[in-house]
Amino acid sequence: MASAAADGFFTKIVTWLQSTNVPTQIKDVDFAGLFTNPWFMVPFVALVGYLIWKQSFNELIIVVIFIGLWWVSGTEYMQTLVVDGHVQIKKILPVLAGASAILGFIIYLFFGRS
Repeated sequence: MASAAADGFFTKIVTWLQSTNVPTQIKDVDFAGLFTNPWFMVPFVALVGYLIWKQSFNELIIVVIFIGLWWVSGTEYMQTLVVDGHVQIKKILPVLAGASAILGFIIYLFFGRS
């Protein structure tokens, strides 16, 4: 009973997310245009400068990881993880290993060092 309710809940979230076209907008981002746009670069450089000034290297590393994951998600390798509606297990295992390593590193950043 609880599983059916959870499935319905997640189905509603996925349907709402698809209706907003956010996944399509993220996929269609023009990286070259984004990083030459002053409306993006000025706040981004200000954020990086502020993080360096405050010596918040944990947060700066998180920003770099986020940009790296954004870049990796657009590579040809990631586009071929699902072929004809089937997940390619041999290709997804390195992605899962990398994701778990990044998650472990982030946990270490916040909880491992005092």
